[in-house]
Amino acid sequence: MPELITNGDTSYLVVGVALLLGAVAARVFRERALSTPIVVVLVGAAAGIPLRESNPVSPVLNTEAAERLTEACVIVALMGVGLAINRPLSWRGWCTTRRLLLLAMPLSIGGVALLGWGLMGLAPAGALLLGAALAPTDPVLASDVQVAGPTTAGVDAEGDEQGDDEVVAEDDEVRFALTSEAGLNDGLAFPFVYAAIFLASLGGVSEWGAGWVAWELVGKVVLGAAIGWVAGKGLSRMAFNSRSASLRLAEGGEPLIALAVTFAVYGGTEVVGGYGFIAVFVCALALRSTERGHAFHAEAHRFMEQLEHVLTLVVLLLLGAAVTSGLLADLTWQGALVGALLVFVVRPASAWLSLLGASGLDWRARAITSFFGVRGIGALYYVAYAVSETGFDDSRLIWSTVTFTVVLSVLVHGISATPGMRWLERHRTQSAGGVVRPDP
Repeated sequence: MPELITNGDTSYLVVGVALLLGAVAARVFRERALSTPIVVVLVGAAAGIPLRESNPVSPVLNTEAAERLTEACVIVALMGVGLAINRPLSWRGWCTTRRLLLLAMPLSIGGVALLGWGLMGLAPAGALLLGAALAPTDPVLASDVQVAGPTTAGVDAEGDEQGDDEVVAEDDEVRFALTSEAGLNDGLAFPFVYAAIFLASLGGVSEWGAGWVAWELVGKVVLGAAIGWVAGKGLSRMAFNSRSASLRLAEGGEPLIALAVTFAVYGGTEVVGGYGFIAVFVCALALRSTERGHAFHAEAHRFMEQLEHVLTLVVLLLLGAAVTSGLLADLTWQGALVGALLVFVVRPASAWLSLLGASGLDWRARAITSFFGVRGIGALYYVAYAVSETGFDDSRLIWSTVTFTVVLSVLVHGISATPGMRWLERHRTQSAGGVVRPDP
């Protein structure tokens, strides 16, 4: 990947193709069963065939470049996802999200880790890394099943009139659950990635378990959330309510502020030891909680979404090229089976169990929420990060399995997103008042 990036002509070509595909494919395949990510991966796969000898785009050979590119993509997406959510933080309002994070996610990690150990023959550390990397749903590739984002016709918390799009998005428990889950579980997977790193480098759990619980599992999460909330509230107070007109940045309608805050909050949190992914998402929630109906939120979200699309298309183009130039060379049938079981069994079953009895979800809504656990860029980042930190036995097999699973998820969820959401909407329109009634 560095060889490709440092070649100026080639990098311009990659970015140009990605932008062109994003502009054309998004229109051509809108509301169809073929999504833009599928098209980009297929184009990248075709481009990668001539590269089989040199294999310049393989993340296995260029781990640091893969880590940085996927990291940037994820944090930009997290800011965009946070700005899209209008629902205030509350214990009851985020009940579905809480169930998915505290029940479905650990079940998925454990399920995949057991399959990696028992079926693939991975060492415990490698199996745990596989489970942790593949557990979080993706905020980057799941836009078709997430909330639409703020509109300039939106409302504030006091109940002024909303635009129809935002009413649908925020009243849709399925879309809200998948959006909020994707915003938080990328950061919450980090403690388990660290557990895999410690298991590989420090030995048995007795050597590091207590410190891991106190710092990696609890301390870093709390620190990241606190920094994100304070930064978001501080920025929003200045941008919307400062006494100095020159500091009321929201009035200028400059969406670049959102990008500046994204990198500043992420970098600052990582410097002091917290989880930057959590800080960025929480910062976005705090920023959105002020002046909810202000046009700035829609402008900032639109800017971040466009930047996210550019980064995502570049990553997917490179991923497709890597797939056909040797990245899947170490994939075994057992690894492919584990990836398929995650997409079709482990995630759906874990989420279904976690959502039993959840209000606002009938069996159809629960099925859609459970099935659309899209895997994507975050999984690639976690493997790159862990492998760069310490050595893992069978790291190539882990790379191949994760890559196969991501591509499978892009294909399966990309094809089924539009039909699945249409099926759910048809049921809702047939229900009294269009409201989905919870199970008794």
